[in-house]
Amino acid sequence: MTAFEKDKMKKKDEASLEDMKEQIEEALADEMAERRAFNQDAPEAPFEDAKGDAAETQAGEQPEDADALKEKYEAELAEKENRYLRLQADFENFRRRTRQEKEELAAVVTQNLLKDLLPFLDNFERALAAEGTDEGGLRAGVEMMYKQLVEALKKEGLEYIETKDKPFDPNFHQAVMRVEDSEKEDGTIVAELQKGYMVKGRVIRPSMVQVVGN
Repeated sequence: MTAFEKDKMKKKDEASLEDMKEQIEEALADEMAERRAFNQDAPEAPFEDAKGDAAETQAGEQPEDADALKEKYEAELAEKENRYLRLQADFENFRRRTRQEKEELAAVVTQNLLKDLLPFLDNFERALAAEGTDEGGLRAGVEMMYKQLVEALKKEGLEYIETKDKPFDPNFHQAVMRVEDSEKEDGTIVAELQKGYMVKGRVIRPSMVQVVGN
């Protein structure tokens, strides 16, 4: 799976998650609105005093209307509650499925990285087993292993942070020394003491640099 496909899958999952959250919030808002409407619209039960007959005459058919209205609102509230419970269950299933997919994806990425590093490991073992290797041959072998390692890491999204003659940027660089140089502007990087790297645009280690400070 390419980096583009991984990012696309991640964005799709995030969009689905947000959509599901909005649906749950809408269901809760609808339920609260229904409850408020019921409390405001439901007629009060007729007051019964010692006279009894007079209260019933004034109320007319109101008790029956109140019961029907109550049943209506209870049915609607039950429907809203069921909708909320279904959405909540869907949301939990989505979270569990997303977590499982991420774990599987991480396992695949790790497996691919280790597979790409195996030739590098093989060459190291050959170099250690070799006897009487001249200096030139040893250097050539080390350079070959270095290139293999760099290529394997690049495939997983590793990027080198450029520093040569670049202006200092605290988002990518860490200044550990300042030097005077009248020929260069303040803040210009003049030396790299340790390489910095990014993975898909995110800094995992800033470059340690020497910066001009006149």
